[in-house]
Amino acid sequence: MVFSLLCVGFFLACVVPGTAKERGPVTNLPLPRFVSMKAAEGNVRRGPSLTHRIDWVFKRRGMPLEITAEYGHWRRVRDRDGAGGWVHYTLLSGARTVLIENDMTQVFTRPDTRAPVSAAFELGVIARLGECNTDWCKVTAGGYRGWARKDQLWGVAPDELRE
Repeated sequence: MVFSLLCVGFFLACVVPGTAKERGPVTNLPLPRFVSMKAAEGNVRRGPSLTHRIDWVFKRRGMPLEITAEYGHWRRVRDRDGAGGWVHYTLLSGARTVLIENDMTQVFTRPDTRAPVSAAFELGVIARLGECNTDWCKVTAGGYRGWARKDQLWGVAPDELRE
């Protein structure tokens, strides 16, 4: 059997075309995947080492980020605007959060637009992510909880299901 490999980007692992998801060469976890910022501040570097220049600093604990590559103790991440770079893995958490994409996003008591509204979250609110079905996710922020439409959240894949 012959496989052709596709290698993309700087320090990315090669994948066999047609595989469902690429796996990280360090963690063997799916790439891309979502995580959150564990630290209140985190340097974002141009490359995966302390010798690379710091391009900017993430300054929001809990901010959802998408890991797109791994190299040793470093993870290449991007935020909802596509800005990214390399951060040390100790600055990241597996705790899932989402960013509210639309101002005054309604959160319902059940995953149904006919259900009572339990809250309305402003644009840019960071919420903890709970279970998700095909169209809805359970979110919690500021003491309020409920179900939000998945298409109004950044930090969860459209096809992602969570229990």
